[in-house]
Amino acid sequence: MVYRKPLAAAVLLILVVVLLAACGPAAAPAPAPQAPAAQPAEPTRPPAPTPTPRPKVLNIVTGTDIESLMIHRVTSSPSFTVLEHIFETLFFMTAEGKIEPQLALSFTVTGPTEYTIKLREGVKFTDGTPFNAAAVKANLEWVLNPDNKAGFRSLINMVTEIQTPDDNTVVLITKNPFVPLQYHLSHGGVAMVSPAALAKGEEFLATNAIGTGPFKLKEWKKGEAVTLEKNPDYWGEKAKLDLVTFKMVKEDGARLVAVESGEADVAVRVPPAEMERLKANKDLEINVTPGLRTIYIFFNTTKEPFTDKRVRQAVNYGVDKKAIVEKLFSGAARVSDAPMAPPIFGYSPQKVYERDVAKAKALLADAGIAPGTKVTLYHPTGRYVQDALVADAVRAQLKDIGLDVELQTLEWPQYVPFVRAEKDKNTVQFAMLGWSTPTMDADYALYNLFHKAQFPPGFNGAFYDNPIVNDLLDQGRSEVDVSKRAALYADAIEVIWDDAPWLFLYSEVQITAIRKNVSDFVVHPSERMIVRTTDVK
Repeated sequence: MVYRKPLAAAVLLILVVVLLAACGPAAAPAPAPQAPAAQPAEPTRPPAPTPTPRPKVLNIVTGTDIESLMIHRVTSSPSFTVLEHIFETLFFMTAEGKIEPQLALSFTVTGPTEYTIKLREGVKFTDGTPFNAAAVKANLEWVLNPDNKAGFRSLINMVTEIQTPDDNTVVLITKNPFVPLQYHLSHGGVAMVSPAALAKGEEFLATNAIGTGPFKLKEWKKGEAVTLEKNPDYWGEKAKLDLVTFKMVKEDGARLVAVESGEADVAVRVPPAEMERLKANKDLEINVTPGLRTIYIFFNTTKEPFTDKRVRQAVNYGVDKKAIVEKLFSGAARVSDAPMAPPIFGYSPQKVYERDVAKAKALLADAGIAPGTKVTLYHPTGRYVQDALVADAVRAQLKDIGLDVELQTLEWPQYVPFVRAEKDKNTVQFAMLGWSTPTMDADYALYNLFHKAQFPPGFNGAFYDNPIVNDLLDQGRSEVDVSKRAALYADAIEVIWDDAPWLFLYSEVQITAIRKNVSDFVVHPSERMIVRTTDVK
């Protein structure tokens, strides 16, 4: 019994420990296996940028610079070729001779001397000025104002009143019936300039060109190049080209090198002798377009010795036009048998002045012109195909009939005002020019060149004045009967041909070299180069 008490105490101690363990806090659960630590997210890469398309650029090499940025002042096709992409006309003459709407939608004869024109709506000039009847009125009045000396005032000089009954209607009232009026309204000489620009005056117009066309002026480096840029807000079909550059390259050979090497996309006025060689070039297309241009040398009929008709006829007999066409143009021209080309309404062929040295000498002797008489012939260089070579051929052939010809040339922008200087300032004896008839009507071909109303600074550089011709041309403007009108022009041409105020030379054929990566480049018979829908690959 001695050992029972310690045993009981031990048992009691064990029970207490167990009880305390049961009443204590629960054991912490075993830690769950941890997922691997998250890696930092890879930065999001921006999408690859869309490559900026290269601008579409067309480079044209031409022989002459533009005369001015003011389209109402210029007088030559190279200037109109450039500026008619900036400024637009009411109507457009297609290459096929069809009149189509442009800024105007319709033309209606609403009276014997009344013509109503409906205008396209929603068109704006590139300065934001709206195109409307007021804009048309402002432009036509500017051209009609004699003080402004517009180059082609004669196109609308029969207009006596311009009415604007609403924003989209213009009514023209003329002195007499004016048959060719709609055709004349397709000419760049009466294109539409922003009236806001007109209001700013000469200084602004000399450096700004603001029209409604598919292109805008980017830069004009005088004597070097004119660059046009796409007008993104154009009212019609947008241009495919972003930039067009007209670069002045006077020498024929240099223009060919540029287009053959790819430096240029288009070369104008290709010498005919080079045509076959260029056709063998797999990268080039050679475009041959019959032209509406007649090349001539006018005689200043107020300056000796050309005041005498016999002298003028002698020069016509002294020059072998057929030889010039064959040797210098390889047949790609047509000897003139009228003062205008055959496609033009009113054309009436005459007997060609064939070369007859004996007859030429006899006429000069009858007129009292001594052998060795000196005369000065002015000619451009690079404006017309082979122009300098033609002038030299004329010089050489006239030596055979006893005339000693000195040749003089000037840069084109200076040449035109010089040879068309007003009578009291004009020192020219005879000079080479060309005349295209984009309206394809005899009024434009004859009235401008042979009517006394067109003495310089107009286009009658010969100062030719024959009352019979003046009367016939006046009648032709107003005669509505087509056959009677044609007869009037035939009569006028017969008199002009005999009076010989020109040395009648030839009608041009246009030859243009175009690289094959160029599409829809239009060579118009009027000599305009049109790139409205042109594309390059």
